[in-house]
Amino acid sequence: MKTKQEKEDLVSGTFTWKINDFSKLKDDKLYSQDFIIAGLKWRIIINPKGNEVNLVKHLSIYLGVDATSKWPSGWSKYAYFSMTVVNQFDGNKSVSVPTTGTIRQEFNKDQNEWGVKSFMRLSDLYDHSAGYLVNDICIIQAKVDVPVMFDVPSMVDVPIKIESQGDDLYAIRESLKIPQEPSNVNSVQYPASSAAPEAPRSEMLPSFQGTLALGSEQVGLKLNHGRCAVPSLVKEHGEVPTIPTGELINFRGLGLIEKAFVPLLEEVCSWHPSLIESQHNKSRMFTECAFTALGRLLHFLQTTKVKDMTEDACGQLRLFWEELETFKFGLAWLEPQVHSAYDKKKFVERAGRVKRLKEDVECLENETKRRKAMLTVTELDLQLAKRDLAKAEEGFNEIEMDCKLGYGRC
Repeated sequence: MKTKQEKEDLVSGTFTWKINDFSKLKDDKLYSQDFIIAGLKWRIIINPKGNEVNLVKHLSIYLGVDATSKWPSGWSKYAYFSMTVVNQFDGNKSVSVPTTGTIRQEFNKDQNEWGVKSFMRLSDLYDHSAGYLVNDICIIQAKVDVPVMFDVPSMVDVPIKIESQGDDLYAIRESLKIPQEPSNVNSVQYPASSAAPEAPRSEMLPSFQGTLALGSEQVGLKLNHGRCAVPSLVKEHGEVPTIPTGELINFRGLGLIEKAFVPLLEEVCSWHPSLIESQHNKSRMFTECAFTALGRLLHFLQTTKVKDMTEDACGQLRLFWEELETFKFGLAWLEPQVHSAYDKKKFVERAGRVKRLKEDVECLENETKRRKAMLTVTELDLQLAKRDLAKAEEGFNEIEMDCKLGYGRC
């Protein structure tokens, strides 16, 4: 049984993946856009063409964590998760695995994807009257809870209970048993004696991909994260590094935070002491995750130029903001800045269109000048040609050009 403190130290998030033109998908394996929870990048993975289980094609859904990040060798992280195919007619008929509670599973560098091979029958998914595939749109949700009380990459969370039965592992939480079947993509399957929940369902999905690479030399107008009138504490610490270095330093005794984030955190915490007060009675690892999330978003706003606010950049900012909201900071002072940053995308698009139109006008003006100059030269040539013609015609009597020369014959 979790204590109240342990429950508070779960970082939770729900990601909704809306998949258009679902029936037209041809990919064997599709990935959703990344979403961040507890500082980790997660994604939903599906097999749109389905996996055959007992001669019946089933939709497979998995949860994956990014294993390419700079984690120490042997890192491991437990997470609680559940997956849902949303019924768009009646939310109560949505299909979830597990039906109650969550699956508890260890993710590591070698086994970073876990899920359900036989989530639901493709025939149920494609039943358009059931509500899982509406206007060829399928919606899948992943709910993820990450414990951060002992969130050190080299540590492994102690499972609630693990039972071994042959090659299968059973993770038990909230009276739910689900056999885990490791493979290339690890799967969680229901035992033969416990059939998966039957309900009308739908099918497959595409993926979006969105990443943002912050430039190494960023100058010019930047997105601000706070009050311009207040002398910047950041300047007292020197220029903010554009790219985080991975070096960690102690932040006010609250934990080890990325060095590039600390000047920004010092600045906003001096303006808003409630930021630190809100994390009292939290574990050190929870606090580290919270201030790392805050620092990451501040760093984005401080180092990203207006011209860089593309679709991908807005998607990255949205991920940072959604992650930060899970830590229950009072962020009323920051929210307008974030929404203002979103609006910069429209400004960038409009500025780009204005720039292109200006270039078109300039090009046409130059072409007009060139043609006018050519016309002037042509008109001058015409005048000269007329003058030469007039001189040539003086005293010139025309004769019939077809007339024979003759030789004096009468």
